[in-house]
Amino acid sequence: MRTPSLPSRPPTLVAKYYLYQATMTFGFFSPIWVVFLLSRDLSYTQIALLGSLSAGISVVGELPTGYVGDRWGRRTSLLLGATLLAGSVYALAVAQSFAGFVVIYALWALGGAFRSGSGDAWLYDVLDERLDADRYTTVRGRGGAVNMTVGAASMLGAGALYAIDPALPFWIAGTVNVAGVVVLLTMPTVDPTPSDGDDGAGDDADLGIRETASVLRTELFAPHVRSVVLGVALFFGATITADSFVQPIAVDHVGLSPTALGPLYTAFSLVAAVASYNADRLQSALGRRSALWVVPVVVGALLVLPVVLAPIVALPVFFVLKASKQALHPIASGFVNDNVDSVGRATVLSAASMCYAAVRFVLKPLGGLVADAFGPLSAFATIGAFLAATVLVTRGLAALTETTEADAPVRA
Repeated sequence: MRTPSLPSRPPTLVAKYYLYQATMTFGFFSPIWVVFLLSRDLSYTQIALLGSLSAGISVVGELPTGYVGDRWGRRTSLLLGATLLAGSVYALAVAQSFAGFVVIYALWALGGAFRSGSGDAWLYDVLDERLDADRYTTVRGRGGAVNMTVGAASMLGAGALYAIDPALPFWIAGTVNVAGVVVLLTMPTVDPTPSDGDDGAGDDADLGIRETASVLRTELFAPHVRSVVLGVALFFGATITADSFVQPIAVDHVGLSPTALGPLYTAFSLVAAVASYNADRLQSALGRRSALWVVPVVVGALLVLPVVLAPIVALPVFFVLKASKQALHPIASGFVNDNVDSVGRATVLSAASMCYAAVRFVLKPLGGLVADAFGPLSAFATIGAFLAATVLVTRGLAALTETTEADAPVRA
């Protein structure tokens, strides 16, 4: 089925969603992030520990925050997440000690967890209720494009702001994020199963712990869903791990200067924005399920090319790496949304995000070990080979399971 296209002028609801995505940018400080942490006398080991802390909290916090979205409303969960993120950014401007950064990173990760499942669940349900759920991939992809474009523009000024005052990028970014809280307050709640007397708390207010466990068992772990979630988790985990080696490969093997990384990352964001904007076209061209395994296999194979051919080949591969992540996210979340009921949707999406984070949590240190032993270019290729092989095996096992279930005799 062809994905319906949006009119040239989006409905007010969709325009507000795009505005919200624009405010959730961190481009003002992302290019100077590590430099800023080092200026606060943090060591590389401490910075790595902060990253591990963030990933760990994401894994542990996804299910509880998803449950909050289903129990007390998805907009409520989004408001909590946006508030925590904005507060964390402001706090970064004044933090001076490692202990302070530990607290901030924990709040930051928790804020992201509140947004991850509830954001996609809210968008799907509000489109289903007020417009058309078939527009989900289009709206989600173009919202991501808005976010990446604003991020690219803000990255250009990050260095100049940092030169004026190292805390200035965080004050500005935090203020922009606060604007996102204001936008969220104007957006509707969604209540596909309203109780007596709509109190605005959102959907699925009577969902309990036992019902949540049942939803996860019957929907997330259904064979046709779990195989896709596993494949997507491998893709996101591998590509995020490979992303860790882009800078050292660009400088040490491709020959770029460190000052060229700013413009390079701006170009990455713009290309990723185009890919996200056209996610619905990719889905229409390949088919949704095909896209979710073909793209990871192709990307995995491309990651091997720089070590096989020449390091300079890594430069175009970087762009494919960045673009593919943004293009596949709305397709993957659209698949999960279409295969789960509204009841428990935020929890299921958060559980899927937890799977993605868990794979990343395992692959990142393994990638670091390979890089320490053989160099970042070899780690890049190893991750690519691992991604292509595991996704092919996962796809093969899923097809075998589907065939076996289809051939099984039906009991009266």
